[in-house]
Amino acid sequence: MKTLYTTLAVTLFTTSIALAQAPTGKSDPAAKKVLDQVSTKFRSYATVKAGFTLTIQDASGKVEAKKSGTVEMKGTKYHISVTGQEIYCDGDNSWTLDKSSNEVKIDKVDASAGTITPQKIFTDFYDKDFLYKLNDDTKINGKPVREIELTPFDKTKPFFKVLVYVDKATSNIVSTKVFEKNGSHIVYSITTFAHNLPTITDNSFVFDKTKFPGVEVVDLR
Repeated sequence: MKTLYTTLAVTLFTTSIALAQAPTGKSDPAAKKVLDQVSTKFRSYATVKAGFTLTIQDASGKVEAKKSGTVEMKGTKYHISVTGQEIYCDGDNSWTLDKSSNEVKIDKVDASAGTITPQKIFTDFYDKDFLYKLNDDTKINGKPVREIELTPFDKTKPFFKVLVYVDKATSNIVSTKVFEKNGSHIVYSITTFAHNLPTITDNSFVFDKTKFPGVEVVDLR
């Protein structure tokens, strides 16, 4: 389960999107307005640091696994940290550290691969890959949020629906819920959110092997 959950955490941020069919249907302009506000707000931040939880639920809502982590972002750079694994990306190269094996793999970033990065989750992923509509408002932890339902164009995806929840006061995404075809639900929730932090520098996104004695480096570039 640990390996599965770590894989899900990585997949959420780094899975490549390859559309199997052309988009069909028409999205809700009201939903687009909300998502555009999210994108504009996020792009205004010089840096972002967010704490998050990833939860796997069965079809009845019972929690099967849960893990927490943090993500730091600046421009195209990011650093994801979850239990047992860290991912660094400086925009040109990425380092994936598996702490259980003390091994780090280095890859070259392929800008043409259509990869989902943490930044894209908060900005421009929706227009090319989903139909979307605005549902009724609801509340999360007592706060009013807008609920947007996304349906992927690519019907071969392992999921058929995603619900995105946007804080009405801040225009920040606070949670997403992925409905998988096997009946499982994957819930991604933002627990903390801070922006324009001076402590986040370019060095935050480069793997420093001196901090991990004996680490084995596998360079795949």
